[in-house]
Amino acid sequence: MEVTGFRRLPWNGAEGQPEYIRDDNPDGPMARLADTVEKDQLQAGEAVLQHTRELMTEKSGELSPEESNYVVNRLAECLNDALLVAKSRGQRTPGQQRPKNRHSSKLYGPERSGPQG
Repeated sequence: MEVTGFRRLPWNGAEGQPEYIRDDNPDGPMARLADTVEKDQLQAGEAVLQHTRELMTEKSGELSPEESNYVVNRLAECLNDALLVAKSRGQRTPGQQRPKNRHSSKLYGPERSGPQG
């Protein structure tokens, strides 16, 4: 089934399912919100990656287990967000198809719900 006319939002619904809106109004309030969320998610990912690189340079092997766990969790969240943005944008390109199984995104692990993350 072609995705023509639908946009995958960069967040999931309350039960973890992908959320879509009609893509017939790219300047509508939901499309603008999705654009803003995508931009914010990617900027946050860049900031976390930069901070992680700085930490690894400054502390080079001296991170505590708690610090390491925190860094890994933040990086995983940012990667998840980037994958959601990529899915959203990829499904809006001609010839792409919507996933057949609503829960196929679980192949990538748990995804956060809602635009607030």
